[in-house]
Amino acid sequence: MPKLAANLSWIFQEVPFMERFAAAARHGFTAVEFMFPYDFPAADIARELKRHGLVQALFNLPAGDAAKGERGLAALPGREADFAAALDRALDYAKALDCRTLHVMSGLIPAGADPAPLHRTFVNNLKRACDRTAKSGITLVLEPINRRDIPGYFTNTTGQAKAIIAEVGAPHLRLQLDLYHLQVTEGDLAKRTEALLPLVAHVQIAGNPDRNEPDRGEANHLHMLGLLDRLGYAGHVGLEYKPLTTTAAGLGWAAPYGIRANP
Repeated sequence: MPKLAANLSWIFQEVPFMERFAAAARHGFTAVEFMFPYDFPAADIARELKRHGLVQALFNLPAGDAAKGERGLAALPGREADFAAALDRALDYAKALDCRTLHVMSGLIPAGADPAPLHRTFVNNLKRACDRTAKSGITLVLEPINRRDIPGYFTNTTGQAKAIIAEVGAPHLRLQLDLYHLQVTEGDLAKRTEALLPLVAHVQIAGNPDRNEPDRGEANHLHMLGLLDRLGYAGHVGLEYKPLTTTAAGLGWAAPYGIRANP
């Protein structure tokens, strides 16, 4: 059965962030993920995880200057020192939270830029990051993100991510497969997922096209959960979606996976 992880940056927003761990556990989740933990002390988050028996499945490296709209640093020429510092900070949090999977965000393509230097920078930064984490037990993941939601995002397709992973050549650099983004950019979810699964370390879902509950919209994400199960996927599936109304009101679809809409 798929192991669902509540993405606390997206769901349970009815309560403040530090109260969402309790909310997730109350509804039956045993794992959580979020985008960024860095506004909160790692010790406080670790305490909530332990208190509620939750696994921290995933979070992102720092994305850069939020005020400037940055969406990652790893592919940006001239920002190598900033990326190294971001990796250091993420690893400190990962140790405190016992989190074994970190998402490396590539960043945005500057207007009019040649993508080739960004590719070289990304590969070189990933090689250094993989060398740094080779004996840590941590898996680094790349997520292709559609350019409707994030215009200009460098890592856009599964083919691109797969080629970069191959070029870096580290066994603990793998794919974060967000089926919402995959449907927007490439489609053919079942066949692509089956082909890519050997590279996949983490999955996320949301309904298409509006990113609401995964039982809504044009793509059958519940079918995809069944497919992942049949294919033997043993990782977490993050629920990275915008509840149409309240989180609890939209959780009925998850009852077969041990999640309680009305705890």
